[in-house]
Order: sequence, then C-alpha cells, then structure tokens
Amino acid sequence: MSGVVHFKGLNGIRAFAAVAVVISHTSLASESFNLEPLFGYNPDGSAKGYMLAGFGVSMFFALSGFLITYLLLVEKKKNSINVPHFYYRRILRIWPLYYLYLATSLAVATIYNIEYPASSVPFYVLLAANVPFLFEAYVPFVAHYWSVAVEEQFYLFWPWLVKFTHKYFLTKVMAIAGLLIVLKVLFHILPGTEIISSAIGITRVHCMMIGAGGAILYYRGNQLFEKISTHLLTQALCWIVMLLIILNKFHVASILDSEIVSVVTTLIIISQITRKNYIVSLDNRFSDFLGKISYGLYIIHPLLIFFLGKAIGGLNLEPILKLPLVYGSVLGLTILLSYVSYTYFEKPFLKIKNRFATVKSSGTAISKI
Repeated sequence: MSGVVHFKGLNGIRAFAAVAVVISHTSLASESFNLEPLFGYNPDGSAKGYMLAGFGVSMFFALSGFLITYLLLVEKKKNSINVPHFYYRRILRIWPLYYLYLATSLAVATIYNIEYPASSVPFYVLLAANVPFLFEAYVPFVAHYWSVAVEEQFYLFWPWLVKFTHKYFLTKVMAIAGLLIVLKVLFHILPGTEIISSAIGITRVHCMMIGAGGAILYYRGNQLFEKISTHLLTQALCWIVMLLIILNKFHVASILDSEIVSVVTTLIIISQITRKNYIVSLDNRFSDFLGKISYGLYIIHPLLIFFLGKAIGGLNLEPILKLPLVYGSVLGLTILLSYVSYTYFEKPFLKIKNRFATVKSSGTAISKI
C-alpha cells in the first residue's frame, strides 16, 4: 500500500447528513414519544420529516461517487485497478455492522411481536432492500437499508467501468446520468409509469455519477471547473440552498430536487478540499469525529428510537422540556453507541480492509465509503 489521499471537510458533509437523518426519523416517530412532530404534518395527516434527511441521502451518494471514483482513478494511474480487492474493502466496511444490526432488528421484531412481510427479509439479506422500499414492504427498523443496497449495487459495476473505460470517460458518465434524469422525468409525466420514475428516483445512480463527474474533472485538474466551483458566488448560492434545506424550505421541482442537491454537494466538496472560498468550514474536530462514526449513526438509530420511545415516551412532561430530552437522548445515545461500535466492532474489520488498499484515503478508512 502506498500513499494516502486526504480530503478536508468530507467528514463534515457525512456528519451533516447523518445527524439530519437521525433528527428526521425521530420526528417521524413523534407519536411514540407522545409529542407533536417537530416539523408538523403532511396534508394527509402523517408526520412530516426533515427535508435535509431525504436530501442527506443524495449528499451521501454524491460524496460516495466523488470519493470512490477519485480513488479508483488514482489506483488506475498507479497500477491496474484490482477489482477483487475493491470488493473485499466494501465487504469488510459494510457487511459486519449491516448484518449484525439486521439480525438484531429481526430478533427485536420477533420478541415484541411486530408484524412484517417475511417475504421481504431475503431482499435485506441479499443487499436489495431498495426493492421492498419501493413497494413499501418494509421490515421493522431497517427500512433505511435501501440506501446501503443502492450503493452496493452501484459498486457492482462501477469499478469495472472505471477500469476498462479509457476514452471519453467523463462524456459517458454524464451521458448516462443525463439519460437517467430524462427517463425519470419522462416516466413521471407519462400516465401509469410512476413506479418506474420512483425506481429511478430511489436508485439515484445518476446522483452518484454527478459526484463521479466532479471527481473526474478534479482529478484531471480542470481549471475552469475548479474556478467555477470555488467562485465566491457559486459557493454563496450553494450555501443558500443548504440553508433553505436546513429550514425545510428548499423546493425547485420535486422531480429534480435531489439532482440539484447532488450538484450543490459536489460543488461544496470541491471548495472544501481546495480550501477556496468555502464560506463554512466543515473541517473541525467535532465534524471529523461524527464523520468517522457516520455509518454507525445511520445504521443503528432506528432501534434506539424504538427503545427510547418505550422508556421515556410515557413521561408526563411539558413539550418544552420533553422535546430536548427526546432529541438529546436519541442523538446522544446514537453517537455513544456508534462510537462504541466503531471502536470495538468495526475497527478490527477496517484494519483488515486496509490491507487490500492500493490507495489509502483517510476519509475511506473512517467512513462507510
């Protein structure tokens, strides 16, 4: 193994997105805490989630596409990409906690007699959780596994594409992403084809390819791309979008919002790693800490929400006291357990994983991607 790639600020993006998911899922479970949803109700009366959580997955995808593609390009330059080693690294990073938490969730659902479609379980075992998610046939506590499944499916073919594509790589990547976006919009408009549009929207391969396109341009040292990405006006617009998302106010066109967020994330990535006009620095100790354990934060929080709902949901407290107790407890315990998981369960696998790394990234060594 030779060389270490370190990009500043990327753990901050992971932390930003992961914490948003935890907050949103806590709000969606507000009934179990005998609280009003933090973000109000949808027109159909269901609890409204935090917009940043849904967009947080698009941020994760763009970041994943950027970092993995960049590392593969560096490996390709040093030597031919070792695809089996790539898969070993993915397995050692993703599978241990994935399957441990899945087994735990199934056990808890059985103990508490929570009904679920047993026919969906094989999809979770086979890393295809996006299929039951599409048809709303969830297994308790692991509905969010759909995004992990999407990434794993994407990386079944992506290293091969990077390895064997030598000409017009950027053109091909952007053409595929553009085609998927067009198809998503088209099937959204055509009657009776909404399920296809939803499938493309859930899979979001194009969001990862947007990040990958940014990685290709950055790897090639494209000065125009870097100049536009790090321009103060560009970054100001990006952070205005992020502020609107944080305030639950961002909306351009529902069919394209995730794609816009993926572009914005890619532009923020370039500014953070070049340290040019970044406006908000995401490179600090706390963000780095949360970024390191972000995979655990994302994976384990639903079970903690469930148990905390049983433990403190019945407390007769005023909302002004109960809200900070609930959200503080969920976040605090999720962070604590994620740290324990990372330190004592995940790290041994990470040490083995790094033996298969031709190009080591301080970012990939401490995150799910």
